[in-house]
Amino acid sequence: MQLFYCPDINPNQIFTLGKEESQHLIKVLRQKEGDKVHLTDGKGNLFEADILEANPRACIVKIVNTKEEYNKRDYYLHIAIAPTKNISRIEWFLEKATEIGIDEITPIICQHSERDVLKHERLEKIIISAMKQSLKAYMPKLNSPTPLLQVINNSTEKNKLIGYCIGDNRNQIKDIYKPKESVLIVIGPEGDFSEKEVEEAIKNNFQTITLGKERLRTETAGIYVVNIIHSLNQ
Repeated sequence: MQLFYCPDINPNQIFTLGKEESQHLIKVLRQKEGDKVHLTDGKGNLFEADILEANPRACIVKIVNTKEEYNKRDYYLHIAIAPTKNISRIEWFLEKATEIGIDEITPIICQHSERDVLKHERLEKIIISAMKQSLKAYMPKLNSPTPLLQVINNSTEKNKLIGYCIGDNRNQIKDIYKPKESVLIVIGPEGDFSEKEVEEAIKNNFQTITLGKERLRTETAGIYVVNIIHSLNQ
């Protein structure tokens, strides 16, 4: 199955695909009138449609079937992560986290941050591509870069965890996270969080976690926790 992203699709109408998706469908995949295509709005809906007009600039389709809440997860995962100096690394994180399963990503600005400016549109394209490739009907929410303390103070998830490299009183995720619940996990820059940032997180009911004895890159740590949460919910 090939999946196409159409955020403004109306299931009750004949629909015209955008130029980029039309071109890929007709010119690259060589689909024609009468063929079926699968679409998503990124909001949990999976649509099956018939191609009415195979125009590579504006392909016209008719929705014939809709599946709501397609493969909806029964947990909510929010990762707040410090963007890496090498932007390709955070792009890799976004791609792989989307493929595994994530609901919300917040780039955070910390005391030791190496980057605080991102090209939001480019990062969203990477997320969309990964969503389609992994056949998901939910598009993760990508927030704008946000100060760490603002994320900490405004968090509403039931489980709130912060990865920290220093100290002995740190927990394994599996020992404190209950499957099927919402969770926010905060991953810091390669220089780690400052003591003040960790203290502020603890004041706001965050629990410190360890990611093992190995020293992981920021983006590797991000994928590590995404995979743990995914596995615990299987």
